[in-house]
Amino acid sequence: MHRLTRTGGTAELLRWLAGRAEGWAGLVGPDGTVLHAAARTAGAMVPDVAGLVAEGASALTERGVQAYSVDTGAYTALLFPLGGSSPGVGDLGAPVLAVVTPRPVAAGLATLLADVVLPLSLCLQAETLERKRRRVDLAESRGREAVLHLLMTGQLSIAQQVAGALRPRLPDPVRVCVVECSGGGRDEVARVCADADGGRSWIVRCPVYARHLILVMPAEAETPEPGAVPPDETVAARVGDCVVGVSEPVPLADTATGYRQAFHALAAARELPTRHARFGVSPDSALVVGPAGHRWADELLNPLLTHVPRRAQDPGSQELLATAASWLAFSSHATEHLKVHRNTLAARLRLIGELLGLDLHRLADQAALDLALRVRSTPAPACTPEPAHSGSSASGTSEAAGGLDAILVRPAVRDWADQQLAPVLGAEETLRTWVRCEGRIGPAAAELGISVPGARKRLTRLETVLQRSLLRPPSARYDLWLALRSRDLAAA
Repeated sequence: MHRLTRTGGTAELLRWLAGRAEGWAGLVGPDGTVLHAAARTAGAMVPDVAGLVAEGASALTERGVQAYSVDTGAYTALLFPLGGSSPGVGDLGAPVLAVVTPRPVAAGLATLLADVVLPLSLCLQAETLERKRRRVDLAESRGREAVLHLLMTGQLSIAQQVAGALRPRLPDPVRVCVVECSGGGRDEVARVCADADGGRSWIVRCPVYARHLILVMPAEAETPEPGAVPPDETVAARVGDCVVGVSEPVPLADTATGYRQAFHALAAARELPTRHARFGVSPDSALVVGPAGHRWADELLNPLLTHVPRRAQDPGSQELLATAASWLAFSSHATEHLKVHRNTLAARLRLIGELLGLDLHRLADQAALDLALRVRSTPAPACTPEPAHSGSSASGTSEAAGGLDAILVRPAVRDWADQQLAPVLGAEETLRTWVRCEGRIGPAAAELGISVPGARKRLTRLETVLQRSLLRPPSARYDLWLALRSRDLAAA
């Protein structure tokens, strides 16, 4: 009896009791509702067992007794209330143990049922507490996920308010770390991560990738203590089958940028023996567009920012902005990130495209929208300033009116593009073909005259060379399209 309580729980204990009674065993509520039940597989079925135990449970509650039996022509129902702290002391509001056995009742069965009341009651309480603990864990996990979503969409003040009820406090500045676990070991890796940095990191189970953990870690001091090992390196060393990618230090408000950097570093880390990499390729494209780029982004996004829904239940501008950012980052996985149906996502994307006058099936328009959203979330003083020259204001206005191409020919953007493409200069055919085919492997493979697996292998090698993710979102294809376009405009 005690072995089954420890190893099998309520279900196995009831199954064992049904076998000993050669009939039916279950837990019923005070009103006779069957909560758990088990029946012996061999032998005749007990007729109208629900009615029999309901009658007995009702009589047990009305009379306030510690045990009750109901006899029919062929069967006897024995009932004992659970919930007591010691044998023989029951709780009339607790579930009732009911056993239906053929007559005559086997010798010692009533004593056995009286003995099983306490372990069964404790087992039921333990299972109830475990269910409550899981609900609490799920609520905390969803709360952390909501805070991360607010950070990714730039709603810093709301994120800090929500995070105030949880621990630890959100650090600032931060490094974002993405840990890729194997199999179902995400919970264990989360415990290792919390232990590695003393619980200072904000740990979130990724809502999109089931094997990923996202850590928002305090950025290390410029002069770390001698012998101190960063938490991300500790995790990579202690967990033998995980891969770790880490961003540069970024302000808390730029968590979305940090996540993209960490995801790209993760793609590079998969090919390294240390299974660990830090992002260090180039500045974000939003930092080099200058004030003219900010004016262009404001002009492009203005119809979306000023959108007023016709009905109260329709999405507003902030919801549409969050949808656009999530879809550009996660593609079809945005349904899991936003917790919406795919038809809802498709309808929102159609509305966004209509408002902005963009065809979101085209990589060029996707890249433009992605850049505009990143520019809008980047503080203007952080951008590369315009070169000093007379009439800069009028020139900036005409540049913004000229569209995205006018932004991409800026010297700072051209330097950024050269830095992006430097690792693949002279061997750009696969990359250019893939980008020209809207980032789709099948058409790119056909144009290159190779198989789809061959094209995928080439792109995987390019991920290592560029230290950027290409095949899985968040992908660097938007930045690469912008970089290639900038170089083509310069050449023209």
